[in-house]
Amino acid sequence: MAAWCSGGESTKPIFVGIYGAVLGGFAVSALFFLLSSFSSLSAPPLPLPTTALSTAAANLSGPTPSQPETMYNCPIWKPPPRGSRMPSPRAFRLTRDMVAARARGGVIVVTFGNYAFLDFILTWARHLTDLGVDNLLVGAMDTKLLRELYLRGVPVFDMGSGMAPEDAGWGSPTFHKMGREKVLLINTLLPFGYELLMCDTDMVWLKNPLPYLARYPDADLLTSSDQVIPTVTDDSLENWREVTGAFNIGIFHWRPTEPAKRMAKEWKDLVLSDDKLWDQNAFNDLVRKVFGQPVEGQGDLVYSYDGKLKLAVLPASIFCSGHTYFVQAMYKQLHLEPYAVHTTFQYAGTEGKRHRLREAMLFFDQPSYYDSPGGFLSFKPNIPKHLLLDGAHNVESHFALVNYQLKQVRTALAIASLLKRTLVMPPLWCRLDRMWFGHPGVMEGTMTRQPFLCPMDHIFEVHVMMKDLPKEEFGPHIDFREYSFLENPSLPKEVKESFLEVQLCDDHSSRCSAVDGTDKHRPLRLPKNSTEEKLLNIFSPYKSVKIIQFSSMVDAFGGFSDAAVETKFRNRVKRYVGIWCCVELREIGHIYYDMYWDEKPGWKPHPPETREQDHPPWS
Repeated sequence: MAAWCSGGESTKPIFVGIYGAVLGGFAVSALFFLLSSFSSLSAPPLPLPTTALSTAAANLSGPTPSQPETMYNCPIWKPPPRGSRMPSPRAFRLTRDMVAARARGGVIVVTFGNYAFLDFILTWARHLTDLGVDNLLVGAMDTKLLRELYLRGVPVFDMGSGMAPEDAGWGSPTFHKMGREKVLLINTLLPFGYELLMCDTDMVWLKNPLPYLARYPDADLLTSSDQVIPTVTDDSLENWREVTGAFNIGIFHWRPTEPAKRMAKEWKDLVLSDDKLWDQNAFNDLVRKVFGQPVEGQGDLVYSYDGKLKLAVLPASIFCSGHTYFVQAMYKQLHLEPYAVHTTFQYAGTEGKRHRLREAMLFFDQPSYYDSPGGFLSFKPNIPKHLLLDGAHNVESHFALVNYQLKQVRTALAIASLLKRTLVMPPLWCRLDRMWFGHPGVMEGTMTRQPFLCPMDHIFEVHVMMKDLPKEEFGPHIDFREYSFLENPSLPKEVKESFLEVQLCDDHSSRCSAVDGTDKHRPLRLPKNSTEEKLLNIFSPYKSVKIIQFSSMVDAFGGFSDAAVETKFRNRVKRYVGIWCCVELREIGHIYYDMYWDEKPGWKPHPPETREQDHPPWS
């Protein structure tokens, strides 16, 4: 091990002799480090966004004067000395001593992932350390992630998974492999004798959860859930008798009791017996083998699994799912402080999860994200009151509201494309929720208000918008940002203050013709329905302005002058919208959004009548 973190060479591997596949992973890791350890670490770690990280690190617990500093008991975010060598693979093996160095009060907080989730993991760790929680460890499933976290001063161990660094799509073989690795990891950690708060990387902590978990010391296991209907209105545990949603293993707290260890082992045996079995389904099946007897004197705990494991269900109002946080905002309505949010209940994969956290200003991006080279374009959405509030909340009124917004976004995308600027999306309003199944608009019993500010992935295919589609068919890429972007504290002052307001006006008005580009404190007046040529001419002097904000996008653009350019733009943005789902009691209940709905006389929001009609409007 490198000199700065001496004292850890006595560690012993924990997976040796257990699973051949894991041994193979260690072999891959060893080969990587044998090659890399001969070169010095010449580059410093990439910085996180500007905050008082050094101050935060100084306030976190470090080694006592009598203890030598190692890479597992030193302050988080303290990188290795520049020019030092990479420690040997053995230094990163998960051991009891490693956990002991990081645990506080007998508790260790753990997440894991591969390199595709590096930014999620850094965000996860940053939220915890900002809360003063530093008793964390991160399991690396590939050597690329391990190296990057080590360079940033995040305590990391090698899981020996040998996994590729790319994203694993939900339900894929790699996804199921990650689930099995989680179960193996829990079985490895519990015998060390520490309480284990296990987390997925696609969640963030908003409040220190450890005092809350300590309120229920007799629970062998506290789990989050997919419950969307509140069973309590305060910060107490969910009433397990009324919980109908699945238990969610993205956030759960294990105590090293015998019942918990027995269940963890049976869970491991079960998922290893079938590589297609979803670990969460297996967990739910085991928990409910025996379920329903309250713990005497502690009615908020229930005996489960073998009749001896004491289970508690964390309240979904404050240990939030993607629905209770982003759609219902349940914690706000109940006047509670949320502890966590897990990006479940969303529709655009990893990109959608990242975007949800960005919308909530909970994701930590690199500084370059906040200063696009071409600058930004934003606009104030104009939505008539009747579209938001009048009439019944049904499919017709929902699509009338959304389509009105789509037309404005379409115009904004066109102008952003012409000016080579990044579009700041507007907040989007919905009347109806989106689900995977038929429902009456919002799920009965939930606290969803109508209308509500809906996540972008309810309407737009966020993952498609982020793809590099071929320019020869789809024209230039159009970058975008979340609706809250300009309010984010991470936005640099020099970007925020480089601002130009644009007001639309009637081309025949005398005020409209008096365009004065010299006074930057007065709004620029832009004629309605301006052509491509006029837009380029008017805004050419303002290329250095970081933010151009339109007062409205209604009638802001008169159209492209080049038919080929317009065709490519249409091909692109038609693919940007998704579906609303779903009408009840219909074999095909989803309805496609259409970016060009207004060009189709008599367009109605109806589900496809036949399988042959069931395709996006662009296919």
